[in-house]
Amino acid sequence: MSHAAFLRESLAPLVDLVFPPRCPLCGEGIGQQTGLCAACWSTLVIPAAPLCSRCQRPLPESAGEGDAQCAPCMAHAPRHNGIAAGTLYNGPSRKLVLAFKHGGRIALAPLMAGLIASRLPGLEGGCLFVPVPLHRWRLWRRGYNQAALLARALAQRTGQPVLVDGLLRTRPTPVLGRLGKQERKRALAGALVVNPLRRASIRGARIVLVDDVLTSGATTDACVAALQKAGAKSVVIACFARVLDEALPFTE
Repeated sequence: MSHAAFLRESLAPLVDLVFPPRCPLCGEGIGQQTGLCAACWSTLVIPAAPLCSRCQRPLPESAGEGDAQCAPCMAHAPRHNGIAAGTLYNGPSRKLVLAFKHGGRIALAPLMAGLIASRLPGLEGGCLFVPVPLHRWRLWRRGYNQAALLARALAQRTGQPVLVDGLLRTRPTPVLGRLGKQERKRALAGALVVNPLRRASIRGARIVLVDDVLTSGATTDACVAALQKAGAKSVVIACFARVLDEALPFTE
């Protein structure tokens, strides 16, 4: 056990005494600082089989098992090598994301990383965790990059290395949700690049690209393209919550 881990375990009873563990969603008392109560666990929607063999999008039961693909992947084969989403984006997962991303609840990182890790494919042969970057101005305002915190928590949980500055955002980009596909593409053109100082680490590596929420995929797609251009062997996208409203009925 590392010195840091020993200190955490030794001080845990004192922390629990001063700050009794409470569910971050409903406020009920719970057994440990990094969990949810049983009722709130049940409100999270975890992607379940059958899944698209290319992007792990939940499919209707009629799709069966095997190499079934979703319509978007059949229409346009994705750049990435898969998506590992801890949850589907719904009310409770949104509340966790907002508390973590904008509410300063950085202690949620281990909980969220645990849900992501349970969805990751086998890591035999190793991988390298790389977070989606923030521009330095946004990082200065927020004080932390939530994707980097998740990447560090995943690295600690799996024993795999993390490269928090593997990617750079060279300029601030607008909120993409209000933009069309071509507008998003123009907004991101050249904004996400591999750090020149980290090219040697990226080349030939199996990358797990980490973010908190996956919406349209425009940002992660630009990151994947930059990593592949730098010689990454493969790139799997890992996120806490994936926005797939049309898939929710298949998993509830």
